[in-house]
Amino acid sequence: MRKPCSVAVLTVALLAGCSSGQPQAPAAGPPQVGFVTVEPQSVTLSTELAGRTAAYETSDVRPQVNGLITARLFTEGDEVRAGQPLYRIDAQPYQASVASARAALAKARAAIASNDALARRYGELVKINAIAKQDYDNAVTSAQQARADVAAQEAALRTAEIDLARTTVKAPIAGRIGRSAVTTGGLVTASQATALSTIQRLDPIYVDITQSSADQLRLRQKLLAGSLTRGTARLRLKLEDGTTYPVEGVVKFADVTVDPATGSQTIRAEFANPNRLLLPGMYVTAQFVEGTQANALLVPQRAVSRDEKGNAVVMVVGAGDKIQPRMLTAPRTIGENWLVTAGLARGDRVIVEGAQNLQPGTPVKPVRWTPKAAANAPAAGKGQ
Repeated sequence: MRKPCSVAVLTVALLAGCSSGQPQAPAAGPPQVGFVTVEPQSVTLSTELAGRTAAYETSDVRPQVNGLITARLFTEGDEVRAGQPLYRIDAQPYQASVASARAALAKARAAIASNDALARRYGELVKINAIAKQDYDNAVTSAQQARADVAAQEAALRTAEIDLARTTVKAPIAGRIGRSAVTTGGLVTASQATALSTIQRLDPIYVDITQSSADQLRLRQKLLAGSLTRGTARLRLKLEDGTTYPVEGVVKFADVTVDPATGSQTIRAEFANPNRLLLPGMYVTAQFVEGTQANALLVPQRAVSRDEKGNAVVMVVGAGDKIQPRMLTAPRTIGENWLVTAGLARGDRVIVEGAQNLQPGTPVKPVRWTPKAAANAPAAGKGQ
């Protein structure tokens, strides 16, 4: 009867021995956080501004004489060269005016010979007192008037020839011509308000960009203070479909007047447009390079959070590897980073990941963070 008791005692002893010999879990260390060290660097500051394209040159084709259109000499939408004939106006009345002016000029020239001969004869007679001095003076005056009539008739002939030439309406500039507002047989006048057509030069092409005067003022102040260095004023364009225009542009000038209605200034840039991809009136977004800022401090956007007042805040690894909050002034982003103008100093260790649920003052184990390491790290809840 003692054997079952012995077995029970032995079982209890074994269980007690197993319990007392089980190894204990090691105590957990401080949580690991990834950080980046803030170091000054030179960065190029740029901004995106809205703009619209405008033709490099625009000219309305208008008649300079009255008459009926007898022919249209171009195809709508074609490229035309300067001086190319575009329309013909009925030239018959102007041809008659030229013929009349030539006849009047010939008559005036003939009158010169007669009046000059009379003046010479009177000059000989007045020397011997054969005629009155007044008759001689009248003859000389008539000869001078005849020469003046010739000059007037020459001018009248030139005017008639100009009007005749204007019956062929020519392109004032080179460019692409639009639709025609008049057809063959239409009556046009020299003083009409409606243009016959419009020519626009598209290569190069302008892009007019608007920027607030406040932003322009801040930019000029930075340049004057030396905190920003002006580089080559070149631009890139983003088109309406989101694609990037392949050619860089050059800033030509900034308007000296601020629009009182919008508080903005206009910046005009010039772009080459050999393929006519840009057309006047298109909406574009211009990436405008403001300049280069030396000793800029950048922190990754993922490291910055906002407090209840909307202020930018980061966590840094402070003395004793303990978490400390820092309030920042970060007015703009550059790529995937915030540009910090106040709140951080060179050498600060900014926590990028691992501090989401940690309180200020918590000891941590800092590990240097890189975007490549973050991309290769296993996702939370996986890889266990």
